[in-house]
Amino acid sequence: MDAELPQRLWDEHPDAILAISARGQVRYWNRAAEAIFGYSRDEALDRVLAELIVPIDSGAQGKPEPWSLENSSPVYETVCRRKDGALVHVSVARRELRDPDGSLRHVLYAQRDVTQLKVLQYAKLLEARFQGLLESAPDAMVIVERAGRIALTNSQTERLFGYTREQLRGQPVEVLIPERYRVKHGGHRAQFFLQPRTRAMGAGLELYGRRRDGTEFPVEISLSPLEMTEGLFVSSAIRDATERRRYEQALQEANRLKSIFLANMSHELRTPLNGIIGFSELLGDERPGPLNDKQKEYVGDILASGRHLLQLINDVLDLSKVEAGRMELHPEKFGLHKAVEEVCSVLSGMAQGKQITVLRNLGASRSATLDRQKFMQVLYNLLSNAIKFTDDGGTVTVTVEQDSAGLKLSVADTGIGIHPSEFNRLFVEFQQLDSGATRRYEGTGLGLALTKKIIEFQGGTIEVASEHGRGTVFTVNLPAPAGPGT
Repeated sequence: MDAELPQRLWDEHPDAILAISARGQVRYWNRAAEAIFGYSRDEALDRVLAELIVPIDSGAQGKPEPWSLENSSPVYETVCRRKDGALVHVSVARRELRDPDGSLRHVLYAQRDVTQLKVLQYAKLLEARFQGLLESAPDAMVIVERAGRIALTNSQTERLFGYTREQLRGQPVEVLIPERYRVKHGGHRAQFFLQPRTRAMGAGLELYGRRRDGTEFPVEISLSPLEMTEGLFVSSAIRDATERRRYEQALQEANRLKSIFLANMSHELRTPLNGIIGFSELLGDERPGPLNDKQKEYVGDILASGRHLLQLINDVLDLSKVEAGRMELHPEKFGLHKAVEEVCSVLSGMAQGKQITVLRNLGASRSATLDRQKFMQVLYNLLSNAIKFTDDGGTVTVTVEQDSAGLKLSVADTGIGIHPSEFNRLFVEFQQLDSGATRRYEGTGLGLALTKKIIEFQGGTIEVASEHGRGTVFTVNLPAPAGPGT
């Protein structure tokens, strides 16, 4: 080191003393610099100062680069990032040392950590302007300045976290969150200052606060930028979400138990019901003996009612399986033409009864690898729905297309259509758009809800387009590769 910068003298100085060469490299680094910025002397020597200590507002709003040799300001303030990522406010005094010929030899920097002083100044300023407003807020309110230090809190913060406001003032805001989140939080906070806007923090994530006694609790946080002439601040509204989380968990558990109960009950109901249907079919075929017309009518009613009830139970069972996470997929390669024809054949009687023409537009689609039973169930639900809501003499068209992205199934009808105000009820369980005293169409409202869940369970989507009084088109996209031609 140069004789004019004796190490022992400057090591005792309370300020960080740095000597920078004409190339911007660190030539001297005292103990106070180690304490303020976190780098040892060995780590700092010969490093470029601008790469070692990064000012977070470098070049912002026309401010000169703090460590640029062209910056001739003798005294200024800036905010820098320490080795550990924490930010500090520093007051900088700068002096150039030149050789007799006028060439630059060193630039001396004396830097003082003024973070606590700045926070105290901000606290007094913010308290005078906002303390009354913060005290009227129902949530814990925390205002943080640019370096991430707490400048102002309200009494709700004291009650929620167990600190006094004096204990929090000047502390990094990370003191209020669990240690495992603190490193990432510093990066999130820096990003917010770069793009400040009002928003909920961590949308879709579980956030936790940490009390003074070390206990953790779930929180909801809303962030708002607070722009003042003195700089940019962040206002945080923090709410204890313990009760809400407990309620949501209880609701999820109740839904899970409900689904398990319905699944079990459906199995129990299907056993005697299959017996009723079986014996009704036996009587209808007149195997035990001949029936008169009235008896045949009654047996037919029993059989139709039994099959309707069985379909309802099967739908409830499938819906419960999805909600309980017990539905399974069994992909297999199958012929699309054959599968579509099977479904159309099952519903042919229903279509013929209303003189509805069912068109097939399968193009070159031959085979696919999907869960065959669920594909046919989706098609059955959509096709039966289309026939049901199409007036006599109408047309229903089934279209299947394939490409590299997967399979596209659409069912279009010329039926009654759907009013736009009722779109949000289409896929809700037990919701019938045609309801009330003037109801014309039978059903439970489970078909479309179940169809949507089965499609989404396979990673697919379902869309609807409709014009009231002029028909509806349901379009299903399933992410399955087309099989080789058959």
